[in-house]
Amino acid sequence: MDADVLKTLGDTLEARRDAEPQSSYVASLFHKGQDAILKKVIEEAGEVLMAAKDGDKLPLVREVADLWFHSMVLLAYNGLRAEDVLAELKRREGTSGIDEKNARPKG
Repeated sequence: MDADVLKTLGDTLEARRDAEPQSSYVASLFHKGQDAILKKVIEEAGEVLMAAKDGDKLPLVREVADLWFHSMVLLAYNGLRAEDVLAELKRREGTSGIDEKNARPKG
């Protein structure tokens, strides 16, 4: 995926943070608060699972796009961006998933 798309979307999400709730879907989500955003992320994750089980690739791609989008809304709500996630993935690059998980603080 072209990282420019993520940057542009991140910029748009930031611009909608303080917009009037009736001005856009994203502004309405921000206005409703984190619980509403979390519910959308959970909903979209479930739709990804169902699309994967159905075995049709286009609906799966579309549902994953919805999940990524709503995850980015959640990041923006918390003052973060896709670039923060990309930096974390870069940090993990070349590290075994088992080693990375074992290095996390317990608790």
